[in-house]
Amino acid sequence: MIIILKPGATEEQTTELLTSLENMGFSYHFSQGVESSIIGIIGDTSKIDTDMLCANEIVSGVRRVSEPYKLANRKFHPVDSIIQVSGNTIGEGTFSVIAGPCSVESEEQIISVAKDVKKSGARFLRGGAFKPRTSPYAFQGLHADGLKLLLEAKKETGLPIVTEIMNQTHLDLFSDVDIIQVGARNMQNFELLKELGRCDKPILLKRGLANTIEEWLMSAEYIMAGGNTNVIFCERGIRTFETVTRNTIDLSAVPVLKKLSHLPVIVDPSHATGIPWMIEPLSKAAVAVGADGLMIEVHNNPKTALCDGAQSLTPMQFDHVMQKVKALAEFEGKKV
Repeated sequence: MIIILKPGATEEQTTELLTSLENMGFSYHFSQGVESSIIGIIGDTSKIDTDMLCANEIVSGVRRVSEPYKLANRKFHPVDSIIQVSGNTIGEGTFSVIAGPCSVESEEQIISVAKDVKKSGARFLRGGAFKPRTSPYAFQGLHADGLKLLLEAKKETGLPIVTEIMNQTHLDLFSDVDIIQVGARNMQNFELLKELGRCDKPILLKRGLANTIEEWLMSAEYIMAGGNTNVIFCERGIRTFETVTRNTIDLSAVPVLKKLSHLPVIVDPSHATGIPWMIEPLSKAAVAVGADGLMIEVHNNPKTALCDGAQSLTPMQFDHVMQKVKALAEFEGKKV
């Protein structure tokens, strides 16, 4: 349920109303806008007398929300959320690019790539320290040593780092990570999501391999219900019957999420297709449909990569894509 307040509501009147809701046993989310403010009531609101609420002199209207996700719902929070990370902004008219190798392989490799992607305009460095792989015999990442190398690359370049967590027991290792990524396979790892809800770091939530948008929103709700409202959606393609591409990228998810939720949305064309030459057109399409950024895999020598080299761009190819993306994003009024 949401309560829409009149523009002239004073702070004292608003506090009185919020206190009365707390006394009734409800928690709430208060969103203060330029034209009007909204109170989103969380909990079983079936017994609330809407006529009683409407009788309050500062209440403009009351609406029941049928969707199961509340905190991620735009109705509760009509203004777009802005995520601030180490002096960088995701959302609010910016187009943020996250780039780097699928996995951290060595100090020389990660620092070299970090310098290259920064020079081309990337705002964040990605790199996997813990790697979920289909085969138990494939390279699983350098784990804690990989995190240390990412921090070395951050020290060298100043780029905030984005890396994937696979287990809630690893959370202490991520204390210096700037954005924690939840991979597609863990989108519905609810125990992990609840733990991430208790931390204060932005969470990059990738869509599951075969999950609906509502299920994706509900995963964000798990994190936000724990108190962490800094969630970023990442569309990375879903599994369909098509075999030409690695996955089928759902660009329609971007405007749908923008309508249903206030949280930022970025697109990962690398995992979506698995084909390097498709990254440029899909990156430009992501700008056109209103995405807030991209995540692109870049490796200094894709042929020798220990993980997903076939879908990685070289630094030179990435620079070319960034030139195209910058031009289009600036045309759309966004700052890269």
